[in-house]
This record gives sequence, C-alpha cells and structure tokens, in this order.
Amino acid sequence: MWSLRPGQMNHLTGSLMQIISPGCIIRPFQPHEIDSFMVYRNDAEWMKYQGFKGLTKEDYEAALLGVLTLAQGIQLAIVSKLTQVLMGDIYLRQQGDVFWLGYTISPAYARQGYAFEVITATIGWIKENCFSLIKAGVDPENTPSIKLLIRAGFHFSGIEEGEHIYALDLTKGE
Repeated sequence: MWSLRPGQMNHLTGSLMQIISPGCIIRPFQPHEIDSFMVYRNDAEWMKYQGFKGLTKEDYEAALLGVLTLAQGIQLAIVSKLTQVLMGDIYLRQQGDVFWLGYTISPAYARQGYAFEVITATIGWIKENCFSLIKAGVDPENTPSIKLLIRAGFHFSGIEEGEHIYALDLTKGE
C-alpha cells in the first residue's frame, strides 16, 4: 500500500482529496452537484461511448457521495476554480501497481482544453504518489478521446472486452 500527503485522499477513510490544475479543481462530489452531473451523464447522445450513465438520482448519490476507495474506483468532480461550477468528472481506480483513468467533460465545456488540463494534472498526481503505469479504456470509435490520450503521452497497448486500452509508462523519460 502507499501513503498519502496531507490534503490527499486516504483510500481507506475517504478523506478529502484534491488535484489542482491551472483552471480546475478535481475533488469529491458534493450533494448539490448531482443534478448537474445527471444532465450530462444521462444525455444518451453525449454519453454514447461511456458507461456509468442513465441511472436514477438515488443511484448516482450512492455512488458519488458514499464511502470512496481507490481500490473500488472513485468518480471525482471537475469544478472550475473561478466559478465552482461542475465541468465534468474523472474516474480513478487503483489495481495493484496500475492506476486506471477515465474522464468525461460536460458538453458545455467540451473541446476547450479542460480534458487535457485535468488529465495532465491527474497524471502528475499519480506520478507524485509513486505509481508508474496508468491505463485508460476507450471505445475504438471515440476518436476525440483516443487523440486526447495520445496527446497526453499514452500508447495503444491492446484490447480488453472490446475496449482499446491505452497505457502511459511514467518511468520513461526519467
């Protein structure tokens, strides 16, 4: 197991975790954000390549506001530093020495650089916590997401359960 610095999430207790990027804060969801989360998560066209969608408010509240552990996977809010408005979410799951990463940006904030910004900040946080490999699964038809992962340094590593898996080895370049 690994240790965390103050202000970062303790995966056993679910205490506060924050990842900061230039314009965004990535942190646990707050109850008042569930309705905004539902707007984009339940948009069938926008979410056509994503899982974790089409649920009830109660289901989302249980998943987003309950006890959060990295081993089970956590969904974190992406909020604007300036307005504190929900802009999207990041999914993180620790599986042994590997961190799995997922992300969704609300359509209102899409294609403005926020996804790259928060992914870059999240990669930095994962590296700071001494992990060396990040993986992300993506629908093979989700070209914008594939391009984003490649831009962030990920490389295609195979196919699992119909998803293309992209990996980022954080030990390279050191």
